Amino acid sequence: MNKHLFKLFYCDAAITLCFSLIAILLSSCTSQITGKAIEQIPNEITKIPEVYFCPREDCGKIYEENIASANTSVYCAFYDINLKNIISSLAKKSKTADVKVVIDGSNNKNQIKGDGLRYNNPKYGQLMHNKFCVFDENTIITGSFNPTINDNKLNNNNIIVVYSKTLAKNYEDEFNELWNGQFGKGKNVEYQKLYINEMYIENYFCPEDKCASRIINLINKAEKSIYFMTFSFTSEEIADAILKKKDLDIKGIFDSQQSSSKFSQFKRISEFGVNVKTDRNRNKMHHKVFIIDNQTVVTGSFNPTLSADTKNDENLLIVHNKEIANAFLTEFESLWK
Repeated sequence: MNKHLFKLFYCDAAITLCFSLIAILLSSCTSQITGKAIEQIPNEITKIPEVYFCPREDCGKIYEENIASANTSVYCAFYDINLKNIISSLAKKSKTADVKVVIDGSNNKNQIKGDGLRYNNPKYGQLMHNKFCVFDENTIITGSFNPTINDNKLNNNNIIVVYSKTLAKNYEDEFNELWNGQFGKGKNVEYQKLYINEMYIENYFCPEDKCASRIINLINKAEKSIYFMTFSFTSEEIADAILKKKDLDIKGIFDSQQSSSKFSQFKRISEFGVNVKTDRNRNKMHHKVFIIDNQTVVTGSFNPTLSADTKNDENLLIVHNKEIANAFLTEFESLWK
């Protein structure tokens, strides 16, 4: 400490006060940061995420184009697959790049063959329910869309394309667990939070990352509105969170077939006066989407069910961005009408 500064303090009439000040100054010079270091959240500058809605847009074509443009690797985890253009694209790409696919064991064992294919063996109702691909360690596609004829041409679905090495690392880690036979379990996601062009994104995998609690936290923080469109909605906990917020602007669309299940929360939520309805698609309203305050979107493979939260392999993407939210709101409004 500067000796002249010490003399200045010492000459003050209030000697006791001066020494107190000196003690404070000295402690500030020697203090150290303690406790857990501040979390470093990755922030990438890259292309803006893209959102597509089937069947009005060709989701299968988007997958096909990304497979074709991959240079080194394509890793996909699909609950179901039978779209011939995607199967052909994967087969063709496997001649020049590392292509691996994991499929739920209850589906399509005769559609694809080869060393780059593995199935899970579902036990006690557990499913490998993911729908995602990782391309060249820098791009991912996920959403509600299975690469099937029905999901591409008949059912209401969404996909989101995100360009991010950080997010690709998360999904590739998850894929490697599945490839190595770790179904219904695994490590917590490495990067739960990240920024892409200042866009805040969260990423989780069930059951290890407790996906239902992530949605409940968002609902609890909602201030104005909660819109949702869900294929299967049986989670009492998520329904309870919505009912606690019933004074907000709430609208929900249920798949008409699934809503008739005795486990569905449709009847219970509607009886509390919440504005919900069933879809009019003769096939399936297959979205798994929540839109909070017109600025946050939840999407991925996760249906709000107990099995999805505790048994199945699922993925959840939470995007905090008004432009992305507006795209999903447009889809919601078209189905609502």
